[in-house]
Amino acid sequence: MLNKINISALAGPVLVLMVLMLFILPLPPFFLDLFFTFNIAMAIVVLMVSINTREPLEFSAFPTVLLMTTLLRLALNVASTRVILTQGHQGESAAGQVIEAFGHFLIGGNFAVGIVVFVILTIINFVVITKGAGRIAEVSARFTLDAMPGKQMAIDADLNAGLIGEEEARRRRKNIAQEADFFGSMDGASKFVRGDAVAGILIMVINLIAGMIVGVISHNLAVGEAAKTYTLLSIGDGLVAQIPSLIISTAAGIVVSRVGDDKDLSEQMIGQLFSHSQTLYITAAVIGAFGLIPNMPHIAFLMMAISLGSLAWYMERAAKQRQTQAVVEQAVEAQQAAAEAPMQEVSWQDVSPVDAVGLEVGYRLIPLVDRNQNGELLKRIRGIRKKIAQEMGFLVPAIHIRDNLELKPNAYRIQLKGVDLGQGEAYSGQYLAINPGHVLGPLPGAQTTDPTFGLPAIWIDASLREQAQSLGYTVVDSSTVVATHISNLLQVHAAELLGREEVQQLLEHISREFPKLVEELIPKVVPVATLQKVLQNLLDEGMHIRDMRSILETLGEHIARTQDTDELTSAVRVALGRAIVHQLFPGESELQVISLDPSLEQVLLQASSGRGGLEPGLAETILQQASDMTEQMENQGLSSVLITPAPLRPLLSRFLRRSIPQFRVIAHSEIPDNKTIKVVGVIGSVKPA
Repeated sequence: MLNKINISALAGPVLVLMVLMLFILPLPPFFLDLFFTFNIAMAIVVLMVSINTREPLEFSAFPTVLLMTTLLRLALNVASTRVILTQGHQGESAAGQVIEAFGHFLIGGNFAVGIVVFVILTIINFVVITKGAGRIAEVSARFTLDAMPGKQMAIDADLNAGLIGEEEARRRRKNIAQEADFFGSMDGASKFVRGDAVAGILIMVINLIAGMIVGVISHNLAVGEAAKTYTLLSIGDGLVAQIPSLIISTAAGIVVSRVGDDKDLSEQMIGQLFSHSQTLYITAAVIGAFGLIPNMPHIAFLMMAISLGSLAWYMERAAKQRQTQAVVEQAVEAQQAAAEAPMQEVSWQDVSPVDAVGLEVGYRLIPLVDRNQNGELLKRIRGIRKKIAQEMGFLVPAIHIRDNLELKPNAYRIQLKGVDLGQGEAYSGQYLAINPGHVLGPLPGAQTTDPTFGLPAIWIDASLREQAQSLGYTVVDSSTVVATHISNLLQVHAAELLGREEVQQLLEHISREFPKLVEELIPKVVPVATLQKVLQNLLDEGMHIRDMRSILETLGEHIARTQDTDELTSAVRVALGRAIVHQLFPGESELQVISLDPSLEQVLLQASSGRGGLEPGLAETILQQASDMTEQMENQGLSSVLITPAPLRPLLSRFLRRSIPQFRVIAHSEIPDNKTIKVVGVIGSVKPA
């Protein structure tokens, strides 16, 4: 039974009970020594953990640790005070060897020096370290809370672009909430240490005064002897508690003052302080000049100048060696490649096919797509293809990436079948702060436009990221900008990416689950070309093709009556009506839609059947009213969906989506029976001429 008990789960309750018992139970000097030693060791452990922490949330238990260590010090102060007042007359070792050693070592036989040292340590702890750490935690908590909406919008943007999954999005949102809770807790926990510093001064004064009174009155000690004994014990007790408190306060300051990085404190400081040889040369020259001034300590200044100059020379030589080695390795690789490539006759291998999707980048964006440099954009492009495959129902062709020296250094270009589809600029190492329309203030940086959605944006330095998020900007890095642009264009032009090869691969994939269905229909009943055209029609109108079983069954049922792909597409849409409505109105039972005026509907039906014509300007009127209606619906947070009779749906859908891509047209027959319709707008009030 005992083996099943989780020992680590008992550590917390046992420690709390032990600390509380120290307030009540008297301790002999030997146990005081043990607990004081444990207190010092615990402070050093906390300091080491703080130094090696890469980001604050790695030490999220720090506020609780801060409370427990503060309670432990106060409990030890109470226990040592009890021993000092009851046994202090027996001599300087009455309260244990730790207190005696701290008293003798730091006082050095001079009680005034001991008191001054104790007061100085307390002031440093109370006024400088603890107050500064508390202020940093307070400001960090406030800015973290202000930045939460922007960070959450950035997470949603990455999720929608397919750069991260739902699990990763939940983890990031949880980290944001934990970060705000951590800094808020640190802001409150820092008050424990400040209160501990005040309590240390009061306890020392009480021990000194009360000890002398007890020693003189109760134990008949001489005033001088009582002053000597109780001063040493009081100061030793105060120092043995105040030094761990100073260490814990330093650890708190280190944790809250860290800026997120993938390195610990030692790596971060050395890498940033001593990474520039020119800075070290200048510092060595200034220190050497001080060493040449008369009456200055020449040896100390000149030794420091020589040390800094030597360090700068060593770092500069190491950097040149690394650079030379990289150039030599590149030259060797080039020679090996040339040697391994013998001269060959011109052949069909020299004819390069057009890439289905291509990405060209300027030379400054090469690190984003270089595998040797762990290019972040490569990972995001893989995420985009996976997301489109999951959402649209087919695998888009691989995106071929190449550098193009004819482009601007920070420019990129997206191509579809060799034709430019979109272009923009991205700045590696900077962030794009996108203005969603309700920011709290301006930012310094290069004004631009978001290449994906056309929103006003600013390229900012990495140091301004937190400030931009707190002002309400949506902040994304350069690789996310390019990836989002690619994702949007691939979704818009999904129909063009579904070629015959992709259809064949899709059929092979479907045949693993429904082998009989594919065998009976393709290509005996439904030609592959007809299936491809129907699937392209669905993708053209923003519909996914994941339900291939329903699509194939519907085509097999209707293809005997008609070979027209538009009519077959309409039949498939009726079969997929539930999915279409769910995609446009997720989770809603009442569909808020736009309808046509009956007179306009009659005119359009006559025009589509060839029995009448449209009066001049009618198309422009319909387009203008649809555009105005779309803007009104978007302002209300609603989707722009027009419901029409089935014969009109293909005509109006093709006509309207050219100018209003987000406008959708569905037929009455596509709406499931369990849905209700609410008309929130009407287009046109036109009478036939």
